Amino acid sequence: MSIQTLRFSVLSSMMAALMAIGAYFHIPIGPVPIVLTNLFVLLSGLLLGGRWGLISATLYLFVGAMGMPVFYGGKGGLAHLIGPTGGYLFGFLFSAGIVGFISNRLHSSLLGDIIAVMIGSLVIYAFGVPWLKMMTKISWDKAYMVGMIPFLPGDALKAGVSIILARAARPILYRQIKTHSSLGPSSSQSQR
Repeated sequence: MSIQTLRFSVLSSMMAALMAIGAYFHIPIGPVPIVLTNLFVLLSGLLLGGRWGLISATLYLFVGAMGMPVFYGGKGGLAHLIGPTGGYLFGFLFSAGIVGFISNRLHSSLLGDIIAVMIGSLVIYAFGVPWLKMMTKISWDKAYMVGMIPFLPGDALKAGVSIILARAARPILYRQIKTHSSLGPSSSQSQR
């Protein structure tokens, strides 16, 4: 395993842990709570790219499905993946991957990051709202009113914070990656 693969594996695990921590900061306002998890989903895509952002969200869902208390309110288990908020959880997977893909394609520019997090947030809603409607058997209007509209201002704020954090962390992250990738096999051997 290369040092870069190991580094991104560790970073993906750290982002999955942050997603879990974000779920503990929740405000129950109905069938769908306000959580900080989506901030870290967006951030994982911005910092790690599409592939590793997707891996971090997959790890988060896998650990939660196995019963670890990583979902909102310290809950876990498969029931949450098939409950009213399951669509949002699956939306996290695709959101992290799409945010990373778009951000990388647009060269991590400010405009690219803004477009990426906007689309990533909409992807979460695209999975979450229909799933909520299906699981709770409510009308589309009601599904939008309880599963999307109240979250828009907070999600816009979280998207903005994820961009600010990513733009602050990228130079450090890229400098670390560049430093270690420029070391030859003999240099990396002597540093063990």
